[in-house]
Order: sequence, then structure tokens, then C-alpha cells
Amino acid sequence: HYFIQSNLRKALLPNMANASDDKRQLKIKSGIVKRVNKELSMYEKEVEDGEKKLVEMESSNQDPYDIKKFKEVVEESRGMVPDSRNRLKKALEDLDRLLEIAELENTEEFKQAKEIRDSVSL
Repeated sequence: HYFIQSNLRKALLPNMANASDDKRQLKIKSGIVKRVNKELSMYEKEVEDGEKKLVEMESSNQDPYDIKKFKEVVEESRGMVPDSRNRLKKALEDLDRLLEIAELENTEEFKQAKEIRDSVSL
């Protein structure tokens, strides 16, 4: 019964169904941008902090095994930075495409997504 009503509504009011879906996608895509941007920042900070700690470990002549293992941890974090950048780039492209939909410009979802988009750069 609900399925029939839903399909009938989409057939009679296709623009409303699309606008609703687009608003939902705006929320999803802007959330992805926020999350991936935060991940990227965390990995970059991990690498920076790890490199400082490595210098400290080497200068205080700590166990070579510990230094080697910590280098591996830093390298793993360093390897995640390009991946996170690529995912952020794709997420920004997806969000930019949605922000081009004129019908959404006066919605709250659009304003929030635009704020998020403006706060993130590569």
C-alpha cells in the first residue's frame, strides 16, 4: 500500500521526489566531506607528531628495534595521507555537482553543505 502511494507520488510530483532525494544526498555528501577532511587532518598530524617523536627517540639512543617499529607506524600513517586526499577530492567533486542544482539553493541543506564546502580545500 505504501509502495503504491510512494510510486504514485513520484509519478505525479517528480520534482518534489527529486528535490527530496537531492537534499538527502546533500546531507550525505557534505557529511562525507567533513569526515574525510577530519581523517586527512588526523593522518597529517600523526605523521608530523611521529616524525618529531622519531627524532627524539634517535637522539636519546633508544632501542633500535623500538625505533624501527615506530618508523613503520609513521610510514603507515604517511601512506594513508595520499589515499585520504584522493577520497577527499572525490567527495568534494560529488558535493560540488550537487551544489550546482539550482532548485536546492534556498534550502537549509544547501546552506549547510555550502558552508562545509567553503571550509574545506585541497
